[in-house]
Amino acid sequence: MLADTLASLSPVDDALTSAVQARLDNLTKPPGSLGRLESLALALAGMSGSEQPSVTPPGVIVFAADHGVAEEGVSAFPQEVTVQMVANFAAGGAAINVFARQIGARLEVVDVGMKGGVEGEGVVIDKVRPGTANFAREDAMSLAEAERAIEVGIRGAARSHEAGCRCLIVGEMGIANTTASSAVLAALSGLPASRLVGLGTGIAPARLAHKAAVIEGALAARGADPSQPLEVLAKLGGLEIAAMAGAYLGAAARRMPILVDGFIATVAALVACRLAPALRGYLIFAHRSCEPGHDVALELLEAESLLDLELRLGEGTGAALAFPLLEAACRMLAEMATFASAGVASGGTEA
Repeated sequence: MLADTLASLSPVDDALTSAVQARLDNLTKPPGSLGRLESLALALAGMSGSEQPSVTPPGVIVFAADHGVAEEGVSAFPQEVTVQMVANFAAGGAAINVFARQIGARLEVVDVGMKGGVEGEGVVIDKVRPGTANFAREDAMSLAEAERAIEVGIRGAARSHEAGCRCLIVGEMGIANTTASSAVLAALSGLPASRLVGLGTGIAPARLAHKAAVIEGALAARGADPSQPLEVLAKLGGLEIAAMAGAYLGAAARRMPILVDGFIATVAALVACRLAPALRGYLIFAHRSCEPGHDVALELLEAESLLDLELRLGEGTGAALAFPLLEAACRMLAEMATFASAGVASGGTEA
């Protein structure tokens, strides 16, 4: 499934750029006056292959998994919070539930690797293994397990597409996953962990040095080859991070625009882009996280986020909050009058 998805992923369609730009320049506004919203409209047209792109309804998938590295005391919360929060998702009480309802999104929660289990409406059990191993002591998972987790994400994107979703938002839940994401980013970027780690779910600042030391020790012990993204993911990553990467690949193969959430989501996007560089054209980056490593990951992807709201929750919340901007870009193209249709003179005078 992964090989087929990589083979079917094509670059975005730039053939529509001239036609869409011409329409933007003929809408009843000074050319370029809607700034990045116009760039967003151009990008969405290329992703979807349509001069009149649509992102409604959106789909949200939250992937959940546990991390063995939580044993090292790198998180402010105990590991059982992963399954407790997934139960909260199933009951509709989490922030992502609220924001998904606000934007009319289809929400699915996928258990790709929790130690416990939750059943409920909208919860899909597609478990690769019950949590990763502690990568401070051994590889987080095997290469085969990393690939299987990626394929969980591909299946999730396929379900969203088949349900009629026109845009994908991917979130995550997994205690200690900022540690795993920082380790993956350190391996891929070559930067020291101390430059990348942040407070995550709210650990005390004094514990940051411990978190960085755990990652540095793991980097040395695991010896992941930065030129092999699947190996980095397997040795240092998480099951939900792999599934997120797979969801991006699966969505792009179906020409679905993808709204990338915060730090963990962006690290997953970096891994996926190393596997398939053409994916980059389908990614829109929702917000700038408080995690220090997020700026590094964005820079490596040559990306600029839409929002900066000082968020650090995850779950796909920042992407859900940014979604109305995508909808506004589409509506601008579809609903604004042109100078000709509105009978408005097109330039020649200064306001």
